[in-house]
Amino acid sequence: MTPDFLVTHSGGFHADELLSSVILTRLFPEAKIVRSRAPEWITPGSNRIIYDVGGAYDAQAQIFDHHQRGAPLREDGQPLSSFGLIWKHYGRDYLVASRVPEAHVEAVHASFDRSFVLPVDLVDNGALSPSIAGPLAGLTLPALLETLKPVFDETDPDADERAFHAALAIARSFVEASIGRSAAKLRAEAVVHQAIVATGEGRVLELPMGMPFRPAIVKAGADHLLFVVHPRDKDWTLTGIRRADEGFELRADLPAAWAGLTNDALEAACGVAGATFCHNGRFIAAARTREAALAMAELAVAEAVAVEPA
Repeated sequence: MTPDFLVTHSGGFHADELLSSVILTRLFPEAKIVRSRAPEWITPGSNRIIYDVGGAYDAQAQIFDHHQRGAPLREDGQPLSSFGLIWKHYGRDYLVASRVPEAHVEAVHASFDRSFVLPVDLVDNGALSPSIAGPLAGLTLPALLETLKPVFDETDPDADERAFHAALAIARSFVEASIGRSAAKLRAEAVVHQAIVATGEGRVLELPMGMPFRPAIVKAGADHLLFVVHPRDKDWTLTGIRRADEGFELRADLPAAWAGLTNDALEAACGVAGATFCHNGRFIAAARTREAALAMAELAVAEAVAVEPA
């Protein structure tokens, strides 16, 4: 069925129906969004998809609300918002329409659900408070989208509609960017895995370009790797590998003698012609050429190995 109408509630908007609208308008670009609570619109029909309104969840009837008694839950018991329901039923089609490779659809669907959809579901249902983010609470995506609503004393009768569609464009950009990054990580994983195989037991992983590398390193169990080297625009970089998903502790720091140095001073400190920069935090350095970057990497490995516990 190709709907003629995408029906959600009128009045103030929230992240869940905005983000649901992102998914549905991508799949059904010719359908008109109708924002209404009128019975004639929120009653299921063959020409519409209804979401975040209507008091029922029935995928066959194309109605996806979550405000009623007995509202749907995830398998683990956590609540769903309209966004979670729409993503559950239409997310895979959205990914295919967004040209995510078929082999990656399930992985991207699950990753986006876990990292993006679930937090929106929890916040919308009051199961998670943005206040846990402390000073950043007002900068969460649901909070930012709601700031786009008209102010309380706006008198223009079209203000809600204009604000909704302006917010929809912004919400769309976040969804597309997040999906794009998730798909890119899977593409990177294949490249990094190939490089890990080529590296063997070496401690320095060389990549053809900058890309997310830690997930693939962890997945491959390549615990022996300490540094990564890759080209960057007009130079080459040498970076450390974080020990954990959270925090900044590295498997090995760059040498303390290099910290904060540039150009001639760094060349003198490390003895490598072409060394140009080392961050004071000792997690990244740069060099003019591949040869210089690899030479710096080997020096960094030698120092790190020398201080490894027996």
